[in-house]
Amino acid sequence: MPHIEITNGLPGISGLMAQRPDTGAVLSRLAETLLRTTDSPLSRGERELIAAYVSELNRTRFCADSHSAFAAAQLEGGAELVAAVLADPGSAPVPALLKALLRIAAEVRAAAEPVSDEAVAAARAEGATDAHLHDTVLIAASFAMFNRYVSGLATEVPADPAPYYAASAERIVGRGYGAGR
Repeated sequence: MPHIEITNGLPGISGLMAQRPDTGAVLSRLAETLLRTTDSPLSRGERELIAAYVSELNRTRFCADSHSAFAAAQLEGGAELVAAVLADPGSAPVPALLKALLRIAAEVRAAAEPVSDEAVAAARAEGATDAHLHDTVLIAASFAMFNRYVSGLATEVPADPAPYYAASAERIVGRGYGAGR
């Protein structure tokens, strides 16, 4: 049961954002910028995968499942690839650069301290640029915050998750985070 009254019937962060459009608009713009519109060396699908991975590590079911659906809709390999990354990024069939960036995302999510020199060196050895590092750290840090917002207020997951996440993925991939719910 949510810790605050959500009167719009929407699950997860969707309900929180609709309940508080003042903060919801800012958070939507942040997600849109980080995951869709920023000039990034990471594809939209890769950025969504980082968000899903951080959310999975944080055990925030709504965010992990929604961003997994968004990543799957934009990555070759779809849901199977996303599931493999969430289970074990080290053995998942993704490029070594993405594996190294996921390691960085995990470190950011775990503690508010500098990413280890070893993780940065491993990413650099795989071709990571300053932009790769910047975008990975900012996505991971932002999703640690989004996850705490959703989990901290004990929001609910959809009653029927599969169609909810599929419809959300279609909306996000097609129109972005500013699109109506």
